[in-house]
Amino acid sequence: MASIPTLFADPAVWAALVTLIVMEVVLGIDNLIFISILSNKLPDAMRQKARRVGISLALVLRLALLSMLSWLVGLTAPVFDLGFIGAPDLHGEPAFETAFSWRDLILIAGGLFLLWKATTEIHHAMDGTPSDTVFDKQKIAELTFTAAIVQILVLDLVFSIDSILTAVGMTDQLPVMVVAVIFAVGVMLLASDPLANFIARNPTVVMLALGFLLMIGAVLIADGFGVHVPKGYIYTAMAFSAAVETLNILQRKAKARSIG
Repeated sequence: MASIPTLFADPAVWAALVTLIVMEVVLGIDNLIFISILSNKLPDAMRQKARRVGISLALVLRLALLSMLSWLVGLTAPVFDLGFIGAPDLHGEPAFETAFSWRDLILIAGGLFLLWKATTEIHHAMDGTPSDTVFDKQKIAELTFTAAIVQILVLDLVFSIDSILTAVGMTDQLPVMVVAVIFAVGVMLLASDPLANFIARNPTVVMLALGFLLMIGAVLIADGFGVHVPKGYIYTAMAFSAAVETLNILQRKAKARSIG
C-alpha cells in the first residue's frame, strides 16, 4: 500500500473519495431517520444524548469493521444453500437466491427488525395511548434510554456492514474508506438535531418517516434474498415524498397565517 501523502496525491483517489463520501452520506440517511424517530420518543433531556451516543456508536462500529476488512469480505461467502426453490425464471434460474451468506442473513434480520419497529411505532401513533403513565418515571426513562441505544446499535451494525461492503466494491484503499466514513458520520452528527427537531415539530412527517423505514426494511429483506432493488429508485421515491410533504407543510403554514 502506498504512503498516505503519495496516495492522496493521485487525482483518481480524490475522485473515489468524493464518490464514496456521497454514497456514505446517502446510505446514512436510513440510519439517521431511525435514530431521529427513536430518540424523539425519549424525554427531552435525553434526546440529544441518545443521538450523540447512537451516531458515535455508528462511527466506532464502521471503523472497527474496516479494521477487520478481510473478515468482513468473507461474510459474502455462502454458508448454506436451500437448493432450487421457487418457480424458475425465463433462464431457468430460481425465483430468488437460495445460497445465503452471513451478510444476507444479517440484512434479512435487520429488515425484519425495521418492519417490526416501524409497524409498532405506526400502531402506537394511531392508538394515541400515552406511554408515560407509569409509577416510577425515572426508572422507565432509564430503561427506555437503554432500550433505544440497544436498538440503535442493532441497526448501526446492519447499516454499517452494508455500507462497508458497498465501499469495498468502489475502492481497495483503506485510508480512503476511513476518511469517507469519518466525514459521512460527521455529516450525520451535524444533521441529527435539525432532522429530529423537524420530525418532532411536524407529526405528519413522523408517519412519512415510518413509511420510509417500512420500505427500507422491505428492501433489506429483498437484498438478503438476492433481489437487488436499485438504491436510486428508493431515494428518488423518498425525495419525491419528502418534497410533497414539504409543500403540505408550507400550505398549512400559509393557511394558519391567513387565519391568524
